Amino acid sequence: MKLFGLMLVAALVVVPLTRPAQASAEDSAAVVATVEAFHAALKAGDAKAATALLAPDVVVLEGGHLETREEYLAHHLAADIAFTQAVDTQRGPLDAQVDGAVAWTYTTSTSTGTFKSRDIRSAGAESMVLSRTPDGWRIRSIHWSSHTLKQK
Repeated sequence: MKLFGLMLVAALVVVPLTRPAQASAEDSAAVVATVEAFHAALKAGDAKAATALLAPDVVVLEGGHLETREEYLAHHLAADIAFTQAVDTQRGPLDAQVDGAVAWTYTTSTSTGTFKSRDIRSAGAESMVLSRTPDGWRIRSIHWSSHTLKQK
């Protein structure tokens, strides 16, 4: 009986430590709103609003390359805005997971249109990592990948 009591106490101590933190619906909604606001800023051509949602140490991974915040803002943000404005992108459902002060999202998309005289017909995937800050959720990492869809 003593052994059973010790096992019960150990279980009561260990189980709460190993269970992931439960995210509130408010946290999940705020994370989704941050990602949606980033995409809306790109579509609107609002570089300032998009930049405000990026953490100071954000990294952007795309096409086998990694860009720091400074590199992304100097070389890639304007192109992302131009592409987003020129091409119709249909995004799938955005799934958000929150664990304490860290969150991650993922979604897929299809893009069609013309960009720089090139026909675009592609499928893409996106994941982002966000962290809670005193100013709200900020994007710490973006990973984009895509491939050309075959013609039917």
